Amino acid sequence: MTKTRTLFFGAVVVASMIFGGVISATVFAKTSLPFNVNAAVTAASPSPGSFKSNETAAHEAGESAAQEAAENNGTFHPGGPGGGPSNESAAHEASESAAREAAEQT
Repeated sequence: MTKTRTLFFGAVVVASMIFGGVISATVFAKTSLPFNVNAAVTAASPSPGSFKSNETAAHEAGESAAQEAAENNGTFHPGGPGGGPSNESAAHEASESAAREAAEQT
């Protein structure tokens, strides 16, 4: 190939890539998703400080002073240290090592 044909071929390849990029950007800009992805992600992830203490009289009667203090200073984790419910059933405990049980208690 001569130098002119090589440059012409390269220019055609570059032009076709640019044209394809413009066409695909136009197509994707005109299509709409069935829902707003950013709104779904924002609504699904609660903010770290969104926990509100339960101050009803029935709830207060059943909690310790340490739990009330943790609720008031923002260090209380509902459902246990991991944020979920504790699994202290006999079937679960039988299949668990002593190290894992100790980790659950902290």
